[in-house]
Amino acid sequence: MRETPRPRETPADSGPGLPQHRPGRAFAHAGADGSGTPHRSDGRPPHTPRGARRTDPAGHPGTTPPVPGWPAPLVFGVLGLLAVLFALITWQVAAGGPLLRLDERVGARLFERGPAALTQLFSDLGGMPVALPVLACVLGYALWCRALGLAVCAALTMAAVPALVIPLKVATARQGPLTEAVNYYPSGHTATAAVAYGASALVLLALPRPAWLRGASWPRRWMTPVAAILLTTTTGIGLVLHGYHWPLDVLASWCLGPLVLAPLGWVSCRSRRRSSSRTPTC
Repeated sequence: MRETPRPRETPADSGPGLPQHRPGRAFAHAGADGSGTPHRSDGRPPHTPRGARRTDPAGHPGTTPPVPGWPAPLVFGVLGLLAVLFALITWQVAAGGPLLRLDERVGARLFERGPAALTQLFSDLGGMPVALPVLACVLGYALWCRALGLAVCAALTMAAVPALVIPLKVATARQGPLTEAVNYYPSGHTATAAVAYGASALVLLALPRPAWLRGASWPRRWMTPVAAILLTTTTGIGLVLHGYHWPLDVLASWCLGPLVLAPLGWVSCRSRRRSSSRTPTC
């Protein structure tokens, strides 16, 4: 084969001077005509205006950011602490320990405090005629958004409440305040409120925001859990002040609620991460 002859170097080429631009090449900061005007190879201006950027499915500039979550060690630590506290309270109630006697003294000072109509209203927030329709509406919205697995998981979570609470009531047979009846531990109304409102919040967090709410500025990510916590707390306070339950009955259900909701929280977190990477369907 015949080799292609290489161009010979001249003393000016091999000297320590500045590199020479070769004609016919495109540079990032010099025009093709050699005018030195900065430009991009695609003809766009140096800085893309914010209004010209592509938006994500929610209408925000840029790509959809990853959904942050709570650190796993913190979550497991809190759940473990609640489990230990629930076991301690149950042991004291079943054995009639000193914590039970303290609970009865504190409860005797709290019963029938506050307006009766208001405490009754607070207590009714944990009843099935109030809490279950709220969850049913949320599950209906989940089905409309085609989140069948999430809806089924939330329904099973709600069904776990009587499956856990009723055997505990029968096993402990604790007498209720201001009555001779038994089977008051733990509080069924408080557990129903915790799981129904908590499951509603977890399902809503995993679903895309409706089209008529996508332009709203309020942080739905935090408002739904806060509302669930407030409703559950209000229910327990109303039950104690009205004289329906001892304080430990309510405290035990407050500990039991997050433990029951933990599997649904895991499913909700995974669904939220998947939905953040695709276009909303509702």
